[in-house]
Amino acid sequence: MYKKELDAAIGAARAAGERALEHYRNGFETESKIGVDSHEEPVTIADREASRIIVERLAEAFPADAILSEEEVDDVENRLAAERVWIIDPIDGTSGFVKKDGDFAVQIGLAVAGEPVVGVVLLPFHDVTYFAARDAGAFRESDGNIERLRTSEKFEFSSMQMAVSRNHRSPKINAILAEFGVEGEMQRGSVGLKIGLIAEQTCDLYIHLSHRTKLWDTCAPQIILEEAGGRLTDLWGTPYRYDVRDLQNWGGIVATNGAVHATTIERLRPLLTDFGRVRVTNRSV
Repeated sequence: MYKKELDAAIGAARAAGERALEHYRNGFETESKIGVDSHEEPVTIADREASRIIVERLAEAFPADAILSEEEVDDVENRLAAERVWIIDPIDGTSGFVKKDGDFAVQIGLAVAGEPVVGVVLLPFHDVTYFAARDAGAFRESDGNIERLRTSEKFEFSSMQMAVSRNHRSPKINAILAEFGVEGEMQRGSVGLKIGLIAEQTCDLYIHLSHRTKLWDTCAPQIILEEAGGRLTDLWGTPYRYDVRDLQNWGGIVATNGAVHATTIERLRPLLTDFGRVRVTNRSV
């Protein structure tokens, strides 16, 4: 149903990824910017050029659609009035890009009526592309080989691997690991990369306590994970919508193989209370 959109997103992601790799290999300067949450964060010429490539390609292919990119001005009223919105993170994991640890991704999602329906997460350094479209399945392409993705069916935390942040790890994650008794952890950068690990059964769950991720961090990864059989919600089990004015994912992230999602949310509740993690619900549409 969304083949044209998926093909266009994959093409745009690859073009942006190639440009990002050029800067990654040849060197670049890192600047600071104030993000939409008023926090300082790194930005490079690669972020900006990758964004321009994606935005221009999608605007040409789908002129009636609205576009939201981390590196562009948000035309809020136009975005909220549109049924279809492309949501882009030209480089998810800029910290990993700057450190040259390879853990960064180009993420392109399409939301229709507030729900993600197309997603592409490209890992340029690793030559891996995760992609999905609503009701068409999720896939991983690497070295020209394409495989369909399906999350694990594990129910026991003691046999699971948890994806955790390499660059923004919270000390509270140690308490979660201990309480859940997971078998092991895998530290990686980029939200999209970690959620891709769940889709391909390398990991089984990912918990992000912070409220600092944005719509562009989760839109593309969410549909990939859902089409692979998993689930992505906030820390209290509420799905995110992408037709909202506020770009902040105030409720953090829980991404799982699907089989253990309800149990994960239940087990988290007392820990969130202990952490003083309060639910924020003022996300106006």
